[in-house]
Amino acid sequence: MTQSPQSIWTDIERIRTQAPLVHNITNFVVMNNTANALLALGASPAMVHAPDEVEEFVSISSALVVNIGTLDATFVAGMKLAMRQAKTLGKPIVFDPVGVGATTFRNRVSEELLALAPPDIIRGNASEIMALAGLNAQTKGVDSLYGSEAAVDAAKRLSSVWGSVVVISGATDYIIQGEQTAVVANGHPLMTKVTGMGCTATALTGAFAAVNTNYFQAATHAMAVMGIAGELAAEKKLAPGSLQVNFLDALYELTESEIDERLKLTWA
Repeated sequence: MTQSPQSIWTDIERIRTQAPLVHNITNFVVMNNTANALLALGASPAMVHAPDEVEEFVSISSALVVNIGTLDATFVAGMKLAMRQAKTLGKPIVFDPVGVGATTFRNRVSEELLALAPPDIIRGNASEIMALAGLNAQTKGVDSLYGSEAAVDAAKRLSSVWGSVVVISGATDYIIQGEQTAVVANGHPLMTKVTGMGCTATALTGAFAAVNTNYFQAATHAMAVMGIAGELAAEKKLAPGSLQVNFLDALYELTESEIDERLKLTWA
């Protein structure tokens, strides 16, 4: 395997040097969080949703992130136009099926988006990945009722059907494509007390996909950086409010030596 602290750092340097424009069609809850995380990492965020302009904006962006957290008809129309345009132009698409399995509408939209423009990377929690793979997994809104390891088979199925890299996030993150499985054990339990951390992981994945066309590697790098930044943030103060600020600082100040010292990456 080619992934290493050095290869992660190479991607971070690319992001900080190139400042790739990451086009986000995401939910109202997390827009500020994810935009600030992308800025702290070194990318350039854009939150553009209107159907009248998403196709044009995709054409000037380096990656598209689609997050279905707060759906309505206008959002869905913009997602479809943007994903189709990104697929036409060969721009990487990262898809976050937030809360899939909770409602018929959310399930139908997810199915339509996958069929219209299969994403390069899918990231979700175990319940979401299992529901997306058709296992009728229980879900509690946007929270998972399962550990990430429970969704490995579902992720492999999704990867096989759509050709996507599939990321299962949780206490341990699994990144799957075909016969490849990377396991990232970085992170901190306090991260679950801050809303939108999963959505932030998706947005950061978009930044890594913008600078690394090996999407399996890009997704693995993103999850490693997410987890390491979470650890660094929690060590400064064990409280959710502080974690949000410290997490942004950790992304901004992250060094190659911190990655080298902390990376917990194995292969399954």
